[in-house]
Amino acid sequence: MLSVILIVVGLVLLIKCADIFVDGCSNVAKALGIPSLIIGLTIVAFGTSAPEAAVSVTASLKGMNDISLGNVVGSNICNLLLVLGISGLGGCLTAKKKIITRDFIYAIFSSIVMFILSFSFFLNGGTKGVIDRVDGLILLCFLGIYLYALIGDAVKSVRNKEEKGKFSFKDVIYIVIGIIGIVLGGQLVVNSATDIAEMLHVSQNVIALTIVAIGTSLPELVTSAVAAHKGESDIAIGNVVGSNIFNIFFILGISSVISPITYGVESFIDIIIMLIASVGVYVLTLKNFRIGNKKGLILLGTYAVYMVYILIR
Repeated sequence: MLSVILIVVGLVLLIKCADIFVDGCSNVAKALGIPSLIIGLTIVAFGTSAPEAAVSVTASLKGMNDISLGNVVGSNICNLLLVLGISGLGGCLTAKKKIITRDFIYAIFSSIVMFILSFSFFLNGGTKGVIDRVDGLILLCFLGIYLYALIGDAVKSVRNKEEKGKFSFKDVIYIVIGIIGIVLGGQLVVNSATDIAEMLHVSQNVIALTIVAIGTSLPELVTSAVAAHKGESDIAIGNVVGSNIFNIFFILGISSVISPITYGVESFIDIIIMLIASVGVYVLTLKNFRIGNKKGLILLGTYAVYMVYILIR
C-alpha cells in the first residue's frame, strides 16, 4: 500500500514540476534569444534524463549490469514509441527541418554506435559481451562533438536575434525547482514500482526494460506531453531526441567507465530493436516533419507489441 501511495505522490510531482520546468525553460530561451529547439535538446533533455543517469550510474556501481544497460535501451525505446506517441495524441507535433536532418540523424547514429560496440563479441563467437572503459570514453567523445555543434548554434542564434524577451530570475528558480521535482518524482515512482515487481518475483532484466525504463522516462513523457499541449513542439520533440542521445553517449558512457558492463544475447536483441525504432520513427516523420493522432497511435501500438514480447520471452 505504501508503494502505491508513493507512486501516486511521484506522479503528482512529475506532472506539476514538468509544467513549471517547461514554462521556465521557454521563458529563459525567449529572454536570451535562444531557439526553443536548442533548449529542448540541451537543458530540458539533460534535465529529464537525470533519473536515467541516477539509476544507471547507481546500478553500475553496484554491478547490476542488467539494470544499467536495460534502463538506457528500454528508456530510449520508450521515448521514441510511448512518449512521442502520447505527445502526438495530445497535440500535433511539428518538427523543424533541422531536428530531422541533423539531431534525429545523430540520435540514429548513437544507436548505430551502440550496436557496433555491442556486436563485436559475436565476431569472436562469445555468448557474453562487454562494454568496457575504452568504449565508454568513445561514447563520451561523441557526446562532446554533439554538444559543440549545439553550442555553436546557440551562439549564432543569440548574435542574430534582435528582439529578446524580458529576463526574470524567477524563471531560473522555476527551472531548478522543476528539475528537482522531476528527479524526485521519477525516483519515487521507480523505487516503489521496483519494490512491487520484486515482490512479484519478476526478473531484473524485465524490471529494467519495463518498470524502470518507463519510470525513468516519465519525466520525458510528462514534459513532452505538457510542452505539446502548450504548443511548444520544439521542446517536446527536442526533449526526446536529446534525451536519447544523452542516454547513450553520456549515461552509458559514464556507467561503463565506472564499471564495465556485461550483457547477453537478449540485451543485444533489445539494442537492435532500439535501432529499428529510431529509424522507423525517423521515416515516419520524414515526409511532413509531423506526428499527429494517426502516427501517435501507430507508435503506441508498436510499443504495446514490444511490451508483450518482453513479457513473453
